[in-house]
Amino acid sequence: MKAYKLIRLIVRLFFHTIARIELVGWENMPSSKGFVIASNHIGRLDAFLVYYALDRPDIIMLVAEKYKDHAFSRWMANQVDGIFIDRFTPDVRALREAMKRMQNGGVLAIAPEGTRSKSGALIQARPGGIYLAWKAGVPILPVAVTGTQDAFVIDRLKHFKRLDIKATVGTAFTLSQEARGKGREALLQEYTDEVMCRIAALLPEEMRGEYAGHPRIKELLT
Repeated sequence: MKAYKLIRLIVRLFFHTIARIELVGWENMPSSKGFVIASNHIGRLDAFLVYYALDRPDIIMLVAEKYKDHAFSRWMANQVDGIFIDRFTPDVRALREAMKRMQNGGVLAIAPEGTRSKSGALIQARPGGIYLAWKAGVPILPVAVTGTQDAFVIDRLKHFKRLDIKATVGTAFTLSQEARGKGREALLQEYTDEVMCRIAALLPEEMRGEYAGHPRIKELLT
C-alpha cells in the first residue's frame, strides 16, 4: 500500500503518547488468513486501534462516504486502501469490493452499529457487515472497546491526562451457512443479534445498551 507502514508507525507513536492500551484475549486471533473483526463503535479513535493492534497490510476498512469530503480523512483512507461506503443505501459496489478482498485473505474490520454511539452504550446494529461475513463463510472475532468515547477523550487530553483504552477480544466463531427454513431477512437479524450479543458480553454491563436484556447474553456469560 502507498504509505501504510508510515501511517501505522504514526498511529502507534500517537497511541503510545496519549494512552495506555490494554489488549485482552489477543491470543484468540484466528489462525485463518481471512476473517472479520466486529466491534462496538464509541469514538473516532476506534478505527485507528485496528492499525495499532494488527501488523498486516490487508486490513479492509469501510469508511463512511461523509469522510470523502474532508481532504485529510480522504487522504488517510486512500493510503490504507479504505473502501468508501454509503451507510444509508445498499452500496453494492463497496460490498463487492470488500467481499473480493476478504476472499483473497484480507481482514475486514466492521462496526455493525454503523455509527458512533453517543452514549457509549450499544445501539441497534445493521446487518450489512454481518451479511458479508456470512456470505464469505469466514470466522468473526468479537471485540469490545472501552475508553475511546469522543467526549471522554477530549476531556482527558484537555487536562493533559493519558487515556486508558482497553480492547477485549472474544472467541472467534463462524455463522452457519444453513438457512434452517428461515427467510434471509430473519436469518440476518438472528446473526446480527448473535454478533452483537457476543460483543455485549465482553463489555461492562452499563455499556450493553440495546442488547442488555437479550436472553443470549445470559447464555454467553454462563
